[in-house]
Amino acid sequence: MSVGEDAARWTAVCRFEDLTPERGVAALVDGTQVAVFRTHDDRLFALGNQDPFSGAWVLSRGIVGTRTSRPTVASPMHKQVFDLCTGECLDDHGVAVPVYGVRVREGTVEVSAVEVNGT
Repeated sequence: MSVGEDAARWTAVCRFEDLTPERGVAALVDGTQVAVFRTHDDRLFALGNQDPFSGAWVLSRGIVGTRTSRPTVASPMHKQVFDLCTGECLDDHGVAVPVYGVRVREGTVEVSAVEVNGT
C-alpha cells in the first residue's frame, strides 16, 4: 500500500486537545457517522454512532464509563452498554456496533473508514 492510499483511509476529525475526556463527538468518516470518545486516561475509541436498538444516531451522546474495567458507553436512548474496544453490547451479547481505527497524528485525531471488528 502506498503512502497516498494509507492517507486516504484516514479522516481528520478534530484536535486531540478539543476532545473532552469522558465525552463523545460525532464525525462523518467516508459517509459514515462515527462516535469518537476520549476516556479519562486519554485513550481514544471510535464506534458506529447508530444505536442498534432504537436506530437513532446518538451513541456519541452516551455516558462513558466502565464495566468490570472495560471502557464503555451507555446509549442515551435505552441505556444499553457497549464495550468501546469491541463494540459488543454488554447487555445483549448478540448485538454489536462497528469499531473503527482511531489514532493521533501531529495532535490531530484521525479515524479510519475501515471497520476493525468486521460487523
